[in-house]
Amino acid sequence: MNRLLTAFACFTVLLPAGVTAQTVAPRDVAAALASPTRAPANRARDRYRHPAETLAFFGVKPTQTVVEFLPAGGWYTEILAPLVKGRGHYIALVPTAQAERTRIGFAQKAAAYGMTEVATIDFKTGLSTIPAGSADVLLTFRNVHNLLMQDDPAVPSRVFKAFYAALKPGGVLGVVDHRLPEDMDTAREKTSGYIKRSTIVRLAQEAGFTLAAESRVNANPRDTHDHPEGVWTLPPTYRLKDVDRAKYAAIGESDRLTLRFVKGR
Repeated sequence: MNRLLTAFACFTVLLPAGVTAQTVAPRDVAAALASPTRAPANRARDRYRHPAETLAFFGVKPTQTVVEFLPAGGWYTEILAPLVKGRGHYIALVPTAQAERTRIGFAQKAAAYGMTEVATIDFKTGLSTIPAGSADVLLTFRNVHNLLMQDDPAVPSRVFKAFYAALKPGGVLGVVDHRLPEDMDTAREKTSGYIKRSTIVRLAQEAGFTLAAESRVNANPRDTHDHPEGVWTLPPTYRLKDVDRAKYAAIGESDRLTLRFVKGR
């Protein structure tokens, strides 16, 4: 059984009654993962981030309109944009201040990415330039904790409502983020980079989403969630530099939640 099929075996048992797993062609994702345009340093992190299994869980298809919120360094963009190139549509959703830099970066990779779009969101109002009800899938990888760390406590709610507005009825919101155990102090969400499952579920449900499924494909039982510099203590950041580096390398990247939400039809 290959890794992608193994992933289906791992997460389908977690689906609530009446919900079925969406499928993605393993060949399409495998081709995107194997693309020579991916940075070698990014490819080396596949073992921590399980991109094939994660995208299968979210049901991403090459013909869809896929929105990636805050792509930052573009780790997943290197997979998503080539995956939908010529068949679907890739949109990066970023704050206005980041838009031009993101466009320039994408233009430099046009041969690999094809036609891409950069849409903007205003954290102060929640308004987005993505037409309402136009996206099939909206994905956010390790970004919800950043919303909680904003000075304005209303930002996370505004952004999740913008996610809901952007998606078509039945559209999928896929969330991956650093897991803070439910029995740990919630105040750590503001400083550690870790976030509780209950916090993400609350934000999504308040915006109108339904939790459809969750997976442990990105879980890491070696992570103790209590590092001196939060998630940034671990690879790839290593904020402590050489202090206990071997210890943190042995842990690997953080323990992560992987949640799939659906917009009502």
